[in-house]
Amino acid sequence: MGVTGKLLLSLSLLTKLVLAEGAPAATPSIPGREGLTPFIPLILIFGVFYFLILRPQQKRQKDQQRFITELKRGDMVVTQAGIIGTIKTVGDKFVTLEVDQGVSLKILKSQILESAANLKDDKNSSQKEATT
Repeated sequence: MGVTGKLLLSLSLLTKLVLAEGAPAATPSIPGREGLTPFIPLILIFGVFYFLILRPQQKRQKDQQRFITELKRGDMVVTQAGIIGTIKTVGDKFVTLEVDQGVSLKILKSQILESAANLKDDKNSSQKEATT
């Protein structure tokens, strides 16, 4: 079950809980508690939303920012456009990528997606599969 499925399941359970609270009670309600009761499901929904969506997204952004600040000459990277190249120079906002011998591109640092080190392993394994 994915994150969305868990979120929908949680929301449906909370909706049932809210509807059950809306039913007339056999016991008299306690004064002062009526104002807090409707907010409990909203607080729970916000908590679920934070831990399933916001927190992981913030972690990914932090990891991406750290990766971009640690870039150095000679790193092989993949851009968001899918271009693979080796970093030739690193500036404050721009990076020069060498995509082929004598062919360089100047791109924004923020457009670098990930390291291409894991692509080298995929390339070697696909070559081994092709030979067998």
